[in-house]
Amino acid sequence: MAARTKSAKDRPSYRCTECGWTTAKWLGRCPECQAWGTVEEYGAPAVRTTAVGRVSTAAVPIAQVDGRQATARTTGVAELDRVLGGGLVPGAVVLLAGEPGVGKSTLLLDVAAKAAGDEHRTLYVTGEESASQVRLRADRIGALSDHLYLAAETDLSAVLGHLDAVKPSLLILDSVQTVASPEIDGAPGGMAQVREVAGALIRASKERGMSTLLVGHVTKDGAIAGPRLLEHLVDVVLHFEGDRHARLRLVRGVKNRYGATDEVGCFELHDEGITGLADPSGLFLTRRDEPVPGTCLTVTLEGRRPLVAEVQALTVDSQIPSPRRTTSGLETSRVSMMLAVLEQRGRITALGKRDIYSATVGGVKLSEPAADLAIALALASAASDTPLPKNLVAIGEVGLAGEVRRVTGVQRRLAEAHRLGFTHALVPGDPGKVPAGMKVLEVADMGDALRVLPRSRRAPAREADPLG
Repeated sequence: MAARTKSAKDRPSYRCTECGWTTAKWLGRCPECQAWGTVEEYGAPAVRTTAVGRVSTAAVPIAQVDGRQATARTTGVAELDRVLGGGLVPGAVVLLAGEPGVGKSTLLLDVAAKAAGDEHRTLYVTGEESASQVRLRADRIGALSDHLYLAAETDLSAVLGHLDAVKPSLLILDSVQTVASPEIDGAPGGMAQVREVAGALIRASKERGMSTLLVGHVTKDGAIAGPRLLEHLVDVVLHFEGDRHARLRLVRGVKNRYGATDEVGCFELHDEGITGLADPSGLFLTRRDEPVPGTCLTVTLEGRRPLVAEVQALTVDSQIPSPRRTTSGLETSRVSMMLAVLEQRGRITALGKRDIYSATVGGVKLSEPAADLAIALALASAASDTPLPKNLVAIGEVGLAGEVRRVTGVQRRLAEAHRLGFTHALVPGDPGKVPAGMKVLEVADMGDALRVLPRSRRAPAREADPLG
């Protein structure tokens, strides 16, 4: 009987290749990370009992711990410091992920040069390019410093050797998927290799008090490539976003053990490098002497930062049985909802059989419901070929019943619009404190909102402007 019974050591075990979750039975879907087809069989480890060992550092009351060792040091890039919560903390490991060509290497090379100093050396390790290619980029963007060291390595042991030789305060590795350890089986970028490389660099960072910036790849879905365990190991996870055909770049915090995750850093990518934008609203606006039909301004919140953005709409007679509906920077589903609300609740029937094009200015993407009112007014303005009043912003979520709902941060949005010189605003009811000198009209539904739009030019008379 004893020979027929399998011991715990002989029983198979299963592990998720994405997050590392283990189980005794095979499952088609991992209950931890919800990924399909990632649970694979591997040898179950023998049950061991850990003996009591010597402590490396005695436990002390928390009030006696020196918190000055965790004081953040600036990176030299104010917009990145904003997202990090003040700068880089000694010993912190930051993962920066983004699509290929979005500008990750350009940003980090600029950070490497600005953070380097007499007492703080920076080591930039590249595994995707040669040292000469990185030098050419540094010449182009002006990222040269005597305290910035450059190495092209793909071997983990060689990277650790450079740490002993240079003794940097900041390590930048571009990228973590290109470095491998010869002691671990598997190709670079695999689960075992990424875990080993990340673990070794995290240990080195904590022991030396060295800040580390790791570059990560993303999948087609926009998620960080490799095992999810990597995101759990690091201290900060940042996403670098932007349209490759636009100048705007955004850095969003997804995880931050040292600060908030609702901050957003804005950058402008150009031929001379990348620069932070303390006031990026100018990229999203088109300044005109006279208003144009089909345009409406709104104020969106990127994290806690209010940004004034412009929504544009154009309607033309359709030449095909099924009219076109094209969007850029806007969610197609929300634009379709606004078209249905305008037709049913606003009694605007001229949109059903026309080609409709809607877009934003400057490459900004508007996905929050607070832009609904601006989208609806831009479409109504384009349909009637009449412009909205000058210096007007519209803020509010529109429901399917035509009601205009309240949104978060109305006071911050109005303050930003007033700072940029806008004098009129359409908002839902009870907006709170209004900036002095700004005329605010509270609207309850789309009928109230459409009254700010003058009647068609063909009409014999126009209604009075409700905004005064």
